[in-house]
Amino acid sequence: MLIQPRPQDNTTAAHERVYRALRSRIMHGEIAPGAALTLRGIGKEYDVSMTPAREAVRRLVAEGALFLSSSGRVSTPALSNERIEELATLRALLEPELATRALPRAHFALIDRLEAINQGINQAIARHDATGYIRLNLEFHRTLYLRAQAPAMLAMTETVWLQLGPTMHALYGRLNRTEPPYHHRLILAALKAGDEPGLRLAVRTDATQGLRMLKG
Repeated sequence: MLIQPRPQDNTTAAHERVYRALRSRIMHGEIAPGAALTLRGIGKEYDVSMTPAREAVRRLVAEGALFLSSSGRVSTPALSNERIEELATLRALLEPELATRALPRAHFALIDRLEAINQGINQAIARHDATGYIRLNLEFHRTLYLRAQAPAMLAMTETVWLQLGPTMHALYGRLNRTEPPYHHRLILAALKAGDEPGLRLAVRTDATQGLRMLKG
């Protein structure tokens, strides 16, 4: 008896597409802090029914990327000072450890790739492209951290980035960037020198210094 392949679950495919698209927009600061979202609006934007829109929102609420009020209002989080401090502390704990684990595998090709991404950051700054800056900044860190071969730790880090995404757009405006992040140069120098303490310090400072400027 031949087993027929299961037909594609279109609802599941649509939910995954909406989830990934919204997740990327939130992480890269394309949606402002406190912005309201509706299932109807999401469905219309991504040309899907209410069910995949609802499932995508449910997953993002569970990850802390969206906030669901008691009245059912869905919005991006507007972070308090205490929450910013908590997420900055998580970055300070997780990211230096990932960088340290990546250091023994930081070959020349990786460093060349990081330098190329840094050039892209410089171009985004010249265009005043906040979203491009945030996306490339996260790509710089993710490219390094992938070499740590610590997927659970990286997944936790990305969840922190996701929760910070809308706030990062506000941070970009506050920093008024004119050149690539100074600490990226220190990270690259530490990788080239095999300097673990220097790498940990540069990564921790890069991950937290700007965020703490947002605390009013």
